[in-house]
Amino acid sequence: MTDNRVLIAGAGPAGLVAAAVLADEGIPVTVVEQARDLPDDLRASTFHPPTLDMLERFGVLQAMIDQGLICPTWQFRDRHRGVIATFDLGLLKEDTKHPYRLQCEQWRLTRMLRDRLATNPDVTFLYDAKAVDVAQDADGVTLSVERPDGSREKLRGRYLVGADGASSAVRKALGIGFEGMTIPEIFLTLSTTFPFHEAIGDLANIAYISDPEEWFVLLRTASLWRVLFPTDPGESEARMMDPARIEQRLQAVVPNPKGYELRHRTAYRVHERVADTYAKGRCFIAGDAAHINNPLGGMGMNGGVHDAFNLAGKLAEVWRGADPALMERYSRQRRKVALETVQATALRNRQILNQRDPEVRRAYHDELRATAADPGKHRAFLLRTSMIQSLRDLEQVA
Repeated sequence: MTDNRVLIAGAGPAGLVAAAVLADEGIPVTVVEQARDLPDDLRASTFHPPTLDMLERFGVLQAMIDQGLICPTWQFRDRHRGVIATFDLGLLKEDTKHPYRLQCEQWRLTRMLRDRLATNPDVTFLYDAKAVDVAQDADGVTLSVERPDGSREKLRGRYLVGADGASSAVRKALGIGFEGMTIPEIFLTLSTTFPFHEAIGDLANIAYISDPEEWFVLLRTASLWRVLFPTDPGESEARMMDPARIEQRLQAVVPNPKGYELRHRTAYRVHERVADTYAKGRCFIAGDAAHINNPLGGMGMNGGVHDAFNLAGKLAEVWRGADPALMERYSRQRRKVALETVQATALRNRQILNQRDPEVRRAYHDELRATAADPGKHRAFLLRTSMIQSLRDLEQVA
């Protein structure tokens, strides 16, 4: 294998978007994925307007729309009183070609990008190859990968993109700090065929439901509804996943005499962490390898895609002779977004949903109503929460 290529660890959205941008620039790429094939589990499903604008260049967007669900509005609700505020992304029609959120599982995007890249002779995929270590020198990078039988191989490239997830071996090998916090609750996500939109009046396809006792989130996809519950970390996994317990929680959302049909369930710890830097020598990190946050707002996967476009665009310039210091600007720009937009918004959404003090809850809800009622504030709020504003602010970062 030639050294004259970019190595990419991880075939998730961030890794494959970076690969697609670089390949379009004529830069040879090797994508390393630890799984035997691309995963098709139910992870992120919300694509924000500017992300859709970016993905249009790859020719996959219409297929995503065909397989997904267009959501022009989203809501904050009170569990007992109903709608607090509905936000209309149509107000952004002058700011984006796609003034809506698209609900489409991220695995659909990664499969489409992989199929597109498969026709490019300069792109190589290595499956069953887990990134385990990194070394670099003045001329290039050496990535060590481990095979299922425990054997190791060394791959050589000019640069390395670590998009290998929250427990990134690339980030750890580079000695990059990943400080932050762990949220107390465990998040339980359930997917069901039950039509919540028929049972709950004025329900948007994306709804954040506030409650001092147990908040939750409802997200609709083309075929299912996803329900996210916070769960006491003291509750045993056996009880949390017990079918009777799950049924009890869903029945408390909407009584359903027929019972709930579940298609998927998962529970996971949630962290709020941002890497100390996204660039170290010839190695760069993106996506969950660089930042992780709670899913309230749908910014994690979108932020990773935005990382990938920024990183790959600058790396293409460096490949053609630009000053390598350009990659430090990538780090400064995307860390700013992770800290000031992604993490801040996700934490605030959790505070609104989780608040127990009645006066503070009332103030939050009044603020949301006032924002939705004022066209100027409404649009400014949507520019922030759809991540358009964070992209506009990047040029101010030297």
